[in-house]
Amino acid sequence: MAVRHRLINKPPEDVWGVLSDAKQYGDWVVGTSQVEPDEGRWPELGAALQYEIKIGPLTLHNRTVVRRSEPTAVLELEADSGPLGTARIAMELRPWGEHTLLTFDEHPLRGAGGSLHNGLLDAVQQMRHRVMLGRLARLCEGAESPARTTPEQPRPRRA
Repeated sequence: MAVRHRLINKPPEDVWGVLSDAKQYGDWVVGTSQVEPDEGRWPELGAALQYEIKIGPLTLHNRTVVRRSEPTAVLELEADSGPLGTARIAMELRPWGEHTLLTFDEHPLRGAGGSLHNGLLDAVQQMRHRVMLGRLARLCEGAESPARTTPEQPRPRRA
């Protein structure tokens, strides 16, 4: 199971705004291209997106369905990768002061992905999730983020 946390320097409402924008899905989800609405209104319960993921010479035609949606708090998805099976992807947004602590949890549900699941695949997923959550944070924080506009102050020296 691959679980990661990321502190995003925006309130949960702003993070939810990015998660709920189907047009930005491909901007933060590593490997996706040609993202299109499939059914429903994203991210309402039952809504779906279709997209491609390229793994080396393979092109997978995937579909992700919203299984649980609680605006500004929880988004749970089921990603269907055809012959590779399905995965559960859960995102929990917690207020952390003026910011958001996002918990990202992905694990296989059905098919080959569950049968082949092992520690090595978890390690690869952890790297992918680190990149993905970094992209998500950059989209959420934007150019006006204090982390991007305020130069780092030198630390006072201790005597």
